[in-house]
Amino acid sequence: MKEEQSANKGGVRVDTREKIARRAEKEIESGNYVNLGIGIPTLVANFITENKQVVLQSENGLLGIGPYPTEGELDADLINAGKETVTAIPGSVYFDSSESFAMIRGGHVDVAILGGMEVSQNGDLANWMIPGKMVKGMGGAMDLVHGARKTIVIMDHVNKHGQSKILKECQLPLTGKGVVQRIITDRAVMDVGSHGLELIEVAEGYSVEDILNCTEADMTVSEKVKLQAF
Repeated sequence: MKEEQSANKGGVRVDTREKIARRAEKEIESGNYVNLGIGIPTLVANFITENKQVVLQSENGLLGIGPYPTEGELDADLINAGKETVTAIPGSVYFDSSESFAMIRGGHVDVAILGGMEVSQNGDLANWMIPGKMVKGMGGAMDLVHGARKTIVIMDHVNKHGQSKILKECQLPLTGKGVVQRIITDRAVMDVGSHGLELIEVAEGYSVEDILNCTEADMTVSEKVKLQAF
């Protein structure tokens, strides 16, 4: 309970987001072309280990995104899809949006790591709008969930009211149906397969029972579930 209450405070909240991003980085293999969505996914770029050769792609026209810039590296013209300033690695390439989406739709992105508002037990994803609230548009999310070879969603396990964000059925407008293969939250890692949702890892500070109790979706527990995994 203390963790849940303090997670709303600036310092601890950042630590929770960092915890999710660090775990998500383990999903990336050397040689991958990866697209990082807006929000927590953008933090993943800061934790890619030096032994991995990874190229990050942004739908606004940059192939080869580096970590967030220091004050001395700041270039206001160099941004990611979320309009955050970034750096570019040696050999980076710039291009227009049509070419960027051709890469995505053509199946050239190995992994898309996206944020989520809701995910269903069947892998449906809702991550682009809440009815009644103004949004700028879906961006590249709908293209990414269908064009990337693997889609991983990273997010908090519950919302600010303590309600599960992993549901039997999504209530918000969908980005895609049956498109998510893995979900990583601050509490657990779950796979979406042909037989539904499976719990494969439990974060430090939680038990299998805790995860089942805070998840609305039906879920089985892997025989090889890793406890206190991250």
